Amino acid sequence: MSRLATLRDGYFWARLGTRFLPFADAATAELPLGRLLRLSLFQISVGMAAVLLTGTLNRVMIVELGMSASFVAIMVSLPLVFAPLRALIGFRSDTHRSVLGWRRVPYIWFGTLLQFGGLALLPFAILVMTGTGQGSAAVGHLGAAAAFLLVGAGMHTTQTAGLALATDLADEASRPRVVALLYVSLLGGMLVSAIVIGRVLADFSPTRLVQVVQGAAALTMVLNIIALWKQETRNRTRRSAGDAKPAFGPAWNRFIAAPRTRRLLVAVGLGAAAFSMQDVLLEPYGGQILRLSVGATTSLTALWAAGMLAGFAYAARALAGGADPHRIAGFGAVAGIGAFLAILFAGPLERPVLLAIGAAFIGAGSGLFSVGTLTAAMALDDGGHRGLSLGAWGAVQASASGGAIAIGALMRDWVSDAAVANRLGATLAGPGTGYAAVYLAEILLLLATLVALGPLVHGGAPRARFGLSEFPI
Repeated sequence: MSRLATLRDGYFWARLGTRFLPFADAATAELPLGRLLRLSLFQISVGMAAVLLTGTLNRVMIVELGMSASFVAIMVSLPLVFAPLRALIGFRSDTHRSVLGWRRVPYIWFGTLLQFGGLALLPFAILVMTGTGQGSAAVGHLGAAAAFLLVGAGMHTTQTAGLALATDLADEASRPRVVALLYVSLLGGMLVSAIVIGRVLADFSPTRLVQVVQGAAALTMVLNIIALWKQETRNRTRRSAGDAKPAFGPAWNRFIAAPRTRRLLVAVGLGAAAFSMQDVLLEPYGGQILRLSVGATTSLTALWAAGMLAGFAYAARALAGGADPHRIAGFGAVAGIGAFLAILFAGPLERPVLLAIGAAFIGAGSGLFSVGTLTAAMALDDGGHRGLSLGAWGAVQASASGGAIAIGALMRDWVSDAAVANRLGATLAGPGTGYAAVYLAEILLLLATLVALGPLVHGGAPRARFGLSEFPI
């Protein structure tokens, strides 16, 4: 009787986990949930680095250290210099030959080393650059640029090869849910990191900044080593270097030749730019316009991550029910338009709650858009080149995000300077005008994203006519 009760209880908890844990049904007999969750630790390290770069450090550099938003945006955008190489990284990991018989592991490991080195150097370079540390500012500038580049190279290499490894391990039926689970881990890492870092830096000091960033560097090594342990099977056939390696150029040309592929990548670029233009401005907006503390503005990143998790959960349920991934991405764009409208009114009305709501819906919209376009991009795999298709999606998304971050900060500075100098009229004479210009530009980009996505929803070739009935909502 006790054995029967034990079996019944085990069945109950198994059903409960599959039913309520996000993407728990992604596990298979070949890829158990424990192994899959362990693999997802590399995404947690990437999420932690992303919070530091686009959340905490940009606020500290602009508000506490008094640096211009344009300069900070350029620095924060440096990691995205390597974004266009994600397609090449994915393709090379597809075709890599190793003496040990691995394809993905070498790329993940060296990406981890680059990420660790950049984070270890970064806080000291920032302090020297701002005059807080010892040494010339020029040395600090060079050191900071090198650190940001190292972190960027590590993040892009680790994430591209890691996602490709996950799709290798998963069967075809569970592959979309596996990749989605990894992005849930990314956002979970961002959420936890934002909360912890916000609390630790509530009483800001240069020493505490160094401790936080270098602690993140050490934790990156620990998490990624655990994630990699005995994940990829060694394949003896990959040891041979006798056959010529496939060239990237012809493979890329075949991949990009389809009109639907090009339209999807255009939509990815427009949407990523729209959601990212305010990445280095949201927390300074809260600090400068609404006079929020460092802890309060860092919590905006936590709200953004929580909203994105909600977007992932909704998208997962909808896709499981057979929803069109392009339509899910369109829902995300519509949610983003509403979010930016809420943030626009938060400053003039002096309502921090509107800023919080906007941050949460930016995350939800971005989550819907990311899941939708990523699922659509996975269908572009022509067989054997999963790294290329995932890398192409990541390259376009990250490149568009980086360019948008820099453009948004430059736009904010230029418009704010003109407004404060009263060149735009007395009504707009204030620093909030620059932020408002950026949020309006993001709304326009999201409208353009809907136009790009519309013809893809119907599953056919792009149509010459486009009207309101074509919107994916």
